[in-house]
Amino acid sequence: MADVVAKEVRSRMMSGIRGKDTLPEMLVRRALHALGFRYRLHAKALPGKPDIVLRKYRAAIFVQGCFWHGHDCSLFKLPSTRPEFWRSKIRGNVMRDARNHRALILAGWRTLDIWECSLKGRSRKTPEQVALAAARWLSSNRRGGSIRGSA
Repeated sequence: MADVVAKEVRSRMMSGIRGKDTLPEMLVRRALHALGFRYRLHAKALPGKPDIVLRKYRAAIFVQGCFWHGHDCSLFKLPSTRPEFWRSKIRGNVMRDARNHRALILAGWRTLDIWECSLKGRSRKTPEQVALAAARWLSSNRRGGSIRGSA
């Protein structure tokens, strides 16, 4: 199926999609900061450049977009235009995420994924609720975790 917009328009649209400092990320950061957590952002020295790094807890937090990271939730829908391209692209993202998480865990870090659907969509929570869930995870001894919207 052909794209519904011109190639130049699609290019401009895609270039406007942010890789960091997204709205969900900013909401989580503000709520964690309000709870007293202090962190670093996008640590280049760590695999995957985690969105939020809390060295005190040896924790790396990724705020994941449900579409770009292939989350099985109501916010994910494979585009009907060029589905094989998108399937391959998203599969690559998921595989890279898994590699980065494994590398972090092997290096002694803990990883938490906060999914976009936890903050928007049918089953959203408030940023404060998400930050409280992250705080509970940080005070636990769990290696990995995930905060998502309910089904």
